[in-house]
Formats: sequence, C-alpha cells, structure tokens
Amino acid sequence: MISESAAGSCSVRLNSLDWNFADSGTREAIHDIHPYPARFIPEIPRELIRLFHPGDDSAVFDPFCGCGTTLVEAVAVGLPALGVDLNPLAVLISKVKTTRLREPVEPLAQTIVAAAGRKPVTIPAIPRLDHWFQPNVQLALARIVHGIGVITDRDIQDALKVALSRIIVRVSNQDSDTRYAAVSKRVNEEDVYSLFCRSAADLDVAIASAYEGLFSVEPRASVIHDDVLEIRPEALHRRVGLVITSPPYPNAYEYWLYHKYRMYWLGMDPIALRKGEIGARPHYFKKDHQTEDDFRSQMSTVFRMIGKVLPVGKFACFVVGRSIIHGREIDNVELLKAAAQSADHFEFAGSVVRSIASNRKSFNLSHAAIKQETIVVFARVE
Repeated sequence: MISESAAGSCSVRLNSLDWNFADSGTREAIHDIHPYPARFIPEIPRELIRLFHPGDDSAVFDPFCGCGTTLVEAVAVGLPALGVDLNPLAVLISKVKTTRLREPVEPLAQTIVAAAGRKPVTIPAIPRLDHWFQPNVQLALARIVHGIGVITDRDIQDALKVALSRIIVRVSNQDSDTRYAAVSKRVNEEDVYSLFCRSAADLDVAIASAYEGLFSVEPRASVIHDDVLEIRPEALHRRVGLVITSPPYPNAYEYWLYHKYRMYWLGMDPIALRKGEIGARPHYFKKDHQTEDDFRSQMSTVFRMIGKVLPVGKFACFVVGRSIIHGREIDNVELLKAAAQSADHFEFAGSVVRSIASNRKSFNLSHAAIKQETIVVFARVE
C-alpha cells in the first residue's frame, strides 16, 4: 500500500505547477512534423518526466504512444524511450521523430519526382478513390509511392513516407483534416510533386533542428507496432522507470478515420485498425455495442501489463478526458481507478485537472467536446 507521505508527496509535486500552460506553443518543430488528433502538448510529458522519473537510466514508456510526444520529450533529456501503438501510421511518425537520418530526404524526394514519369505505375485499389482524389492526383501519388518503395534505407524510406503522408489531405478533395466534405480544389500533378518536395524539405529542417538543439544525446527510442492488450512484457526489452500515456477515450476520437486515406496510400489497413482500436466510435453504436465497462476491462489489462515491467515505487501517469456514450457523460478517471484496483499492484497517488486551450482541440467532434482533462498518477505497489 502506498504510504500517506508518498501520496502526499505526489500531490504536492502535481500541484506545484499550473498545468493549464496558458502560454503553451509547440516550440520544437519536431513535434509538428505530421498532423495528429488529440495529441497532448509536450509540456505535459516534459513536466511529468521532471517530477516523477527516478533519475536513473530507465526508460519512459508510453503504451499508447500516438505520434510520439512522450518519446520525444524523454529522449530530449537523454532518457531511453519506449512506445507501443496499434496504429501503423502512429508508429511510423514516432520512429521518424526519434531517428537520426544519415542524409537529408529532400534531394531524394527531388530524385523521385524527376523519375516519376519514366515507368508505368498501378493506381492502388482504394475505396471511393475517384470521389476523394482527382485522376491526375492519383497518378502523381502512385508515382511517388512507387519511388519511395525502391529506397533501400528503411529510415530514409520511412521519412519520405511521412513527407508524403503530410500532404495527402491537402491534395485530396477533402476540405480539411477535420471536415469530411468533398470540395473542388485546383490541384494538378505538378502541384503534388512540388508539395511533396517542400514537405521533405520541411522534414529535414525539423529533424536537423532537433538534433542541433533539442536532443542532448543520440536518441534511444524503440517503437513497437502491436496491440497493447496483447503484447508480452518481454517484448519491450527495456527497463521501465516511468509510464506516461493518454489512452484513447471511449467514443471520443477515431484515429483510424482521421488518417484513413493517408493509411490507404501508404499501404496500411485503416479498417483493421478500426476493429482493434480502443474507444473507436463504431464500437459503441453497433449491435451488442461496447460500454464503459469494456473500457475499464481494457485498461485493467493495460495495468496488468504495466505492472510486469514497472518496478515497485515507480509511477504511471495517465491523461484522460471525459466521454459521452449515448447521451451519458462517462467519468474516465473513475474508470481508470477501478481498472487499477482490479489489476492489483497499483494505487491512486494523485490527480490534477487542467483546461484544454480551444486551439489545441484537434478533430474535436461535437459528441466528444472536451474542455478539461485530468492527469492521474498511480503508484506501483507490492
């Protein structure tokens, strides 16, 4: 059982800061290399690491790593970082953010574009492709995908995929990242090539600036594409000293939908992701739909896994907001507490509520309007 003094110390540390971060703005370009919904601001994992990491060489672990904000903040202070995510695009973005490239990617993007018309390519079989992409845009994207595919350096290939993924919504008929309406855009084949090269150049700048200033030492990050509900603890291969994560809330965000056509163009399967994605809206509106009890059970599984890799006396920090399911407001903090209790070896150590700036509510659907979120800390006990 966690002692009263330990719990009090945790609460004191949490309340020593204004977690609203009214002046927050992503200062480091590396955090903004790719759009991602509902990501938390880097100040949150930055301060949680400062407050709760044991100060040794143990890893910071994010079992729902998303676009890698926690991982970047860990390696920025010289700590090993470990992330897991079911979303293959999230894993790709996180890897690129925490990998030093052997050469810039913009010259290779230019080479791909220069060779784009030399060989015939096959347009991939993507659902409703003609609705969302003009024929000339389809051809340009297919040529770029083919060119990226022949790159043999995996790290460079991954970076070029991120550069391409960044522009896909912009060259599509989709109005914006957060509005699923088809609109008429004047985009031609040359526009696609130009935007791709510019995206690669921007990526070079972001990565270079991170290694010139943000990362104090060579990053030691490992990102695993797996289902956190099924992953075996031994697959992590690192000693964990702190957990920081923001689990997907039930019926709040649909990450698979936000990235749907990016994933299709990169050869990924968004429908498979939807089936396994915790909290995805379709799970709560089908026959025999899920309820908040399913979320609690899923989080219990996560706590049990964390308990096998996190030593006694260390902390697991969760950032959660509310959910609305069939008109009922769901208290996800209480669900996390119940999950931790049922998993054993974890006790509630403290929490703090923060306001979310309106300009940070990326892809905030009306059924999931979130104005506040809670940072909840659990201690690993005997």
